[in-house]
Amino acid sequence: MRIRSRRTIVARHAHLQSPHPVLPLAAMFGVAMLVVVASATGVAAFSVWNAASAIADNAVVLDGDGAIPPSLGAIEGGANILIAGTDTCEGQDVKLFPRCANHDSPGERNDVTILVHISDDPRRVTVVSFPRDMLVDIPSCLKKNGGEHPGSRSTEINTSYFNGGLGCTVRTVEKLTGEKIQFAAAIRWTGVIRMSDAIGGVDVCVAGDISDGHTGLSLTAGEHTLQGVEALQFLRIRHGIGDGSDLGRISNQQQFMSSMVRKLQSDAVLANPSALLSLATTAMSQVSEGQLVLSSGLAKPASMVQLAMALKSVPHQDIVFVQYPTYYRPGSAGSDVMPVTDAADELFAALRENRPLTLTGEASQGDGVEVIGEPAPTASEAPDAAGTPAPSEPPGAAEEERVELPPVIAGQTADQVTCTQPQD
Repeated sequence: MRIRSRRTIVARHAHLQSPHPVLPLAAMFGVAMLVVVASATGVAAFSVWNAASAIADNAVVLDGDGAIPPSLGAIEGGANILIAGTDTCEGQDVKLFPRCANHDSPGERNDVTILVHISDDPRRVTVVSFPRDMLVDIPSCLKKNGGEHPGSRSTEINTSYFNGGLGCTVRTVEKLTGEKIQFAAAIRWTGVIRMSDAIGGVDVCVAGDISDGHTGLSLTAGEHTLQGVEALQFLRIRHGIGDGSDLGRISNQQQFMSSMVRKLQSDAVLANPSALLSLATTAMSQVSEGQLVLSSGLAKPASMVQLAMALKSVPHQDIVFVQYPTYYRPGSAGSDVMPVTDAADELFAALRENRPLTLTGEASQGDGVEVIGEPAPTASEAPDAAGTPAPSEPPGAAEEERVELPPVIAGQTADQVTCTQPQD
């Protein structure tokens, strides 16, 4: 039996047709973590540098792209990285995605939109997921083939990529949040499959048997290590889990991301130059094959190293995954959701002030996951010979006043283990 929280669920998505989102965060971490190895150990450093330099010429230029600091240490100050997962059939294997044979959905949309905020010292990471059918104002954007696409009001956020590519999605999220985005990336379905293979699989938990004819995924109750096609299916699934909504799927993706972060920070990955080199070379190959698009700032080797150095040692309790808060638009029959801007403003104000966050809401607004515990401590967190636990927070962190986010903001931290809930 599933244990339900008593907190009120503010918004749930209707059962929409044919969504095909992917999770692109693996690509960003893969690029960053792999270049850490090249810079720290010298393994294939020259070849990785040359590969990254070669792809920089094809990168997307964002408004305000500027020179990055010459140092290869961690980034100074904070940074925002936007990552989009797109739904195009271009370049995809029709055997894996039969809908692509029907040509039923032309164009390319950002069905997953994630903002990764990296704070200044002390380092914290906040990952904000934006529901694909949230209605927002989209600014005018330059089209990929020239010309300008006019702006629009109260439009689904996942049309921004269709209007003007990665740069348009960046401008849309900047307008919504008031944040300046320095780096961006977009990844397609096949890119997610290749990156999950390079990571070596991610552990997930399923509270009961699930089977979904839309994605083809069937999993029995228990723990599973997913990679390749199965990982992509898990990230796309919404039918058969939670309330069947996109919000449930977002929390499912956050379970995957949280587990992936713990794996990437573990000795199993960071101490394995071969695994990290595989991540980097895979990411580079996905760029050349058109499955991964990087902004010009992210395509530079130095910026990759700086981001990786900033990310690799952040404590799990300071890596927070949240959903941008929403509510149903009245009269929409559950097909559209509206942003709860006052609650979101509290979140982004706390991020600008680099305040530690405390979640007070559900792990999922779509009943997609439940918190079941905490991960086992890593070697660095284990008690010493005297039985004294190692500190889990940087010096001075305990004295900081934490910001309690409004309950309408759902999410989890990387030190919480969640489990996917099958649909009733």
